[in-house]
Amino acid sequence: MSANQLFPAVMAISGNDPTGGAGIQADIETLASMGCHTAPVITSLTIQDTQDIQGYVPIDASLLVQQARAVLEDMPIAAFKIGMLGSVDVIEAVHTILTDYSDVPVVLDPVLVAGGGTEIADEEMIDAITALLLPQTTILTPNSVEARILAHEADSLEACAQELLEMGCEYVLVTGTHEATTDVTNTLYGNRRQLESFTWDRLPESYHGSGCTLAAAIAGLLAQGMEPFSAIHEAQEYTWESLRAGYRLGMGQHLPNRLFWARGESDNESPDEEA
Repeated sequence: MSANQLFPAVMAISGNDPTGGAGIQADIETLASMGCHTAPVITSLTIQDTQDIQGYVPIDASLLVQQARAVLEDMPIAAFKIGMLGSVDVIEAVHTILTDYSDVPVVLDPVLVAGGGTEIADEEMIDAITALLLPQTTILTPNSVEARILAHEADSLEACAQELLEMGCEYVLVTGTHEATTDVTNTLYGNRRQLESFTWDRLPESYHGSGCTLAAAIAGLLAQGMEPFSAIHEAQEYTWESLRAGYRLGMGQHLPNRLFWARGESDNESPDEEA
């Protein structure tokens, strides 16, 4: 078996988070947990802590293209995972890359609002994402807030998902952590209908980087050859375990423990509970 079969490469196109909770580090840790090699392409440099984002500077679009093409011309990429983008120019650059590699599955986590509530995508960027990236997306993973922003004319979450499918996504997984429900329900849509709903116990804390973790896990499992429905289900299980084993290092949100499996913490109490 060749190296690219043993260690499929996933190109993670995302921002750098200096806390290590979200962004490119979240992608790297998650994809390593899925048995994949990560090819990290940086879209933006952020100023943030575990409470909120204070600012960011997008990477020059030509530099982003050079980062990506240098790798794409050197090694086979089995999946793309896309997170924070940062500017319309960056979105357009990503669009050109995906167009040239249209046979590679794309998992898009539409990072529009930071965990602390700061908006990080303006109306022009949202229009560019819907026009240029959604038609190239295999699996879109918005939380309920992001789904409503992307499909702002829809009057329900189901209508949002249907509108996003019409924009070109093959599958839409709307996550329910932001909804006022006892449990968390994530709902999968595809083929113009609801395919499945997944219910998870709501954990007591809020987490920095949970969306990155979920999207990267799906991308990693797709890269391993898993079909989309199974990848979506298993990625949710992995993400929930990462959150359950999470810990608080800063003064804001908890951080997912994406390497919980290395110490067997999925079978025990979280580090905070053991302290």
